[in-house]
Amino acid sequence: MNGIVLVAAAPTPALRRAQFGGDQDLDHGGTNAARALRGTITGRHWYAAPTRAARQTAHALGHTPQPAPGLADPDYGTWTGHTLDDLTPEHAHAWLTDPGTTPPGGEPLTAVIHRAGTWLDTHTDTRDTVAVAHPTVVRAALTHALGLPPDGIWRLDVAPLSATRLHHRSGRWHLHLPAHHP
Repeated sequence: MNGIVLVAAAPTPALRRAQFGGDQDLDHGGTNAARALRGTITGRHWYAAPTRAARQTAHALGHTPQPAPGLADPDYGTWTGHTLDDLTPEHAHAWLTDPGTTPPGGEPLTAVIHRAGTWLDTHTDTRDTVAVAHPTVVRAALTHALGLPPDGIWRLDVAPLSATRLHHRSGRWHLHLPAHHP
């Protein structure tokens, strides 16, 4: 069975403030949380989005990743560094309800879903692979993998440092939920 684990990058100051974008270093808590997980997420092939947070998360987990431009953070254009509260009510509503909304000078979430999905689909024959990206990009990849409509991205919550396993078989992606035995 072919599989890939999508790991959401550890927290940065911008992520904790719920800001749009920005290429920041992990904060102290994010670095420590990732280091605490070292050895729990395994794979022979490691990839990371081309951001400091993704690369630093992979390093804190004990691995040196290959760059994965297809997993880049969304381009938020002029919204970068701002929060939803900074946007006009109309822009905030559009962003939260229509994944085709494009921030001025940026890219819509539909483009991120397509980009992350294309990257994912080039790894259907991969085994023992781990990819680290921003939680929004993990949501985008999962939206594609599960065949959800684009607004399905808002139905998925991905926490920093969460690990989601996907398997590819019979021509489609399958979400692997581990069995829990009390």
